[in-house]
Amino acid sequence: MTIETIGVVGAGTMGSGIAQIAATAGLKIVLIDVTETALTRGMAALRSSLERLVAKNTIAAEVASATLARIDTSTDYQRLAEVDLVIEAATEQVELKRAILKQIEAVAKQHAIIATNTSSISITSLASNLADPSRCVGMHFFNPVPLMPLVEIIRGVQTSTETVDAIHELSRRLDKSPIGVKNSPGFVVNRILVPMINEAFFVLAEGVATAEEIDEGMRLGANHPIGPLALADLVGLDVCLAVLEVLAKDLGDQKYRACPLLRELVAAGRLGRKTRHGVYRYD
Repeated sequence: MTIETIGVVGAGTMGSGIAQIAATAGLKIVLIDVTETALTRGMAALRSSLERLVAKNTIAAEVASATLARIDTSTDYQRLAEVDLVIEAATEQVELKRAILKQIEAVAKQHAIIATNTSSISITSLASNLADPSRCVGMHFFNPVPLMPLVEIIRGVQTSTETVDAIHELSRRLDKSPIGVKNSPGFVVNRILVPMINEAFFVLAEGVATAEEIDEGMRLGANHPIGPLALADLVGLDVCLAVLEVLAKDLGDQKYRACPLLRELVAAGRLGRKTRHGVYRYD
């Protein structure tokens, strides 16, 4: 399967990041979202990311300009009829993702691959909603996409070997390091990482230490590059909560019960860096 044009559905943090790295790698991109406002916001974030890379001499200004030139934006799903691969990068909600994947399949060409950037939801379950589930695969990027080298490639029960092989090849073309993952709640990274973040919230709620002390403890004592609470703010507290709910429901184990403090902050709209207030403030 030759992939030269990619559609990305969702112009948020993950979608814009995926569009950026794919365009930088020389592929043509169609970035889709439901409103022009969302697309404008996503492209502004993408330009800012490229400007930072240029300022750090990571890429040349000419590369940044060429990257932007390869990206088209639209609110029209019909534009996806021209692409070889569509990556869904919407909010981590099962029914929303199912609806979007169904919309994608309705317009995508027959042999186009349909990938989902879900961080925890069953690929088998999402693919079962499609007429041809063999072309559906999990392609889980990590935030911030331009800087994080890992991609988890998740194969559902129905996913074909050809689809998986094509996504492994594409991931390497995007200068990412792919790992193959069995379809299981949370996959590999979030199955391990998010329960640790959740435990940090329990420690904070119990007053064992301050947020700063918890993060410093894990940075200096466990050699983590960023503390778990600061990482939660970066990932998004709503995303962490969504992953925990999938783990608790699908694995049926109380050890994945979300900390009430995490739920409270999400209910308050304190989602982390994207709202400028989570565990910490980002004014």
